[in-house]
Amino acid sequence: MPRLSTELQAQRRQHVLTSAWGRFSEDGFHATSMDDIVAATGMSARAVYRYFPSKDELIDAAADEALTVLRGIFTRLLESEPTPTPAETITALVDELSDRAANATYDLSKIAMHAWSEALRRPEVAGRTRAFYRDVHGHLAELAVQWRTAGYLTADADPEDVATALVALMPGLIVNQHLVDPVAADQLIAGIASLGVNVTQD
Repeated sequence: MPRLSTELQAQRRQHVLTSAWGRFSEDGFHATSMDDIVAATGMSARAVYRYFPSKDELIDAAADEALTVLRGIFTRLLESEPTPTPAETITALVDELSDRAANATYDLSKIAMHAWSEALRRPEVAGRTRAFYRDVHGHLAELAVQWRTAGYLTADADPEDVATALVALMPGLIVNQHLVDPVAADQLIAGIASLGVNVTQD
């Protein structure tokens, strides 16, 4: 039997991944069996296991992809010229979430929710997830420095505090998207602006 080219192997591996993401989006990690994933691929079980010997490896790849997509958003925002405003940043996050939810094949934001519970179960996933959110925190702190320089924040605003608030906001957007009601960007921006009151404990 002829060997598959490197390109075709990569295509087949990606096909297995996207098939698994579709099943995970629909039924979660633990209600989805390897038989379900094999059936979704249309490939033989032997071919699927050649790329991913276990379901845990597929779960890890799904969780990593969901986090990588979000990291890419902040990388693009940091590299944008001119620096996006806080409102534009929030709008970009909301729009990205809406785009993911509209994907007919799989929804990486749902997979992110499943990944949180997986992180509670498996220390290795918890470590990668923690590292990811700390990385995002760093990206947001860099953005906050740019916002302060551009005058979008007060001169005494602490970029670390701003980043912490935004990182804490992100899971709530995903929870609302899937369990309550999707949040519109303008509503979220208006709500944050309305919090312009003294909430310190001084």
